[in-house]
Amino acid sequence: MPRAPLRVDTVRLFHQAELRAEALVGLLRMLAAVALGVSFTLVTRHETKPEEIEFLARQRLYALTMMAGYFSLGAFSLLGYRRGWLRIWMIWPAAAADCLYFLYGVWTSMISTGLPGSHAFVFPAVWLAPVVLAYGVLRFNPGIQAFIASLTVGGLVWLVSLPAGDGFTSGNGMAAPFLSFAPNVMRVAMLALAGAVLVIAAVRTRKLLLRSITEAQKALNLTRYLPAQLAPRLAAGGLEELRRGRWHQAGILFIDLRGFTALSQGMSAEELSEFSTEYRQRVTVAAVRGNGLIDKFMGDAAMIVFEDDLAPRRAAAACVDCTFALQREIADWSAQRQARGLPPVRAGVGAHWGAVFSGVVGPGERLEYSVFGDTVNAAARLEEETKRLNVSILVSCDILKMAGRDPDAAPWDVAAETELRGRDGALALRGWRGDRGGPETGAAPEPGAGAAG
Repeated sequence: MPRAPLRVDTVRLFHQAELRAEALVGLLRMLAAVALGVSFTLVTRHETKPEEIEFLARQRLYALTMMAGYFSLGAFSLLGYRRGWLRIWMIWPAAAADCLYFLYGVWTSMISTGLPGSHAFVFPAVWLAPVVLAYGVLRFNPGIQAFIASLTVGGLVWLVSLPAGDGFTSGNGMAAPFLSFAPNVMRVAMLALAGAVLVIAAVRTRKLLLRSITEAQKALNLTRYLPAQLAPRLAAGGLEELRRGRWHQAGILFIDLRGFTALSQGMSAEELSEFSTEYRQRVTVAAVRGNGLIDKFMGDAAMIVFEDDLAPRRAAAACVDCTFALQREIADWSAQRQARGLPPVRAGVGAHWGAVFSGVVGPGERLEYSVFGDTVNAAARLEEETKRLNVSILVSCDILKMAGRDPDAAPWDVAAETELRGRDGALALRGWRGDRGGPETGAAPEPGAGAAG
């Protein structure tokens, strides 16, 4: 089965991560160059014999030139990333330069000493090879890691095969057997094995990064369609659990503007857009303060859900308090409009408590969190009943009982019992009229008003 191509945004995120990794490698190059320079200076400060002066001077020149070049390479990568002109293709020549620098260091040491390739592993520069291989892992790109390993092993094979310089005489000391062909082959083979292991590590790291990016994108896409309050449930059970849905107890609140059709007919498109935006912002503020979940906006109406499996009383109280918070927001907005010579605004709010079914529905590219059931229908009917009963807020005694509020105490000034359309059985209700002319001048009580006890 062919593998699906990576999405454009996934490739972009991968490239960003690779560029950041290259900047880190650049910083490590600079630190390594400084550390090697300090170490080299300290170990070569001892007194030397006259015949060694020229040799050490040549070695210092080679070493310091190499370290300066390596520092410059690191600075190039780091500065390029910070200035924004570092590109993905530049990582490949930079990785090649990592290998060539240490191979060059070994080669110049061999030239200056006349030692053959069999002695390559006695030079300090050769032990930059593991460091260069480790740089590849930071890039989490198996292709670059394999490229570095191939250059490193191939370069060392070439160095080991070089003949000795003029005047070199093979010794017969105890160390000679360890500098012969066979031990050097084993050393190169071990570096090749290390390179292969690091390639596997890079493959695994890349897969983990891809999975992480993919999961992050899924979560981001879901938040575009689903309310932010669902994030804990999404993290705990995943999308499939939300798709299965569940029955639970919740408070449902509906708000609807009064006379919106007449108001909107006199507005320009820009004015209508600003009006709708202001209305939704105020509804959102009240809902968020009460930890309510805005299920949906439907033109000039909105549905808000309050649920808390661990503390249902708190959720019910928050729903009741939100009815007044919404009326305060509408009253404040209405006063501001009237001060500018604009018509006032009014709203009706209804709330009920009971069993609801909630879950995520729709295709993957357009998910929607839906809450439905008799409780939702009842709350919508209560909002409609506010017009007939001439009240600003109408709630069921069911939600007041769950919230621990006394239905016969202030601020409730209307008591009713009605059979709602589409629902069997009478429902006991309590209403708040405010000033009986609408909330634009009547002050809604603060949260907690009418609490029992």
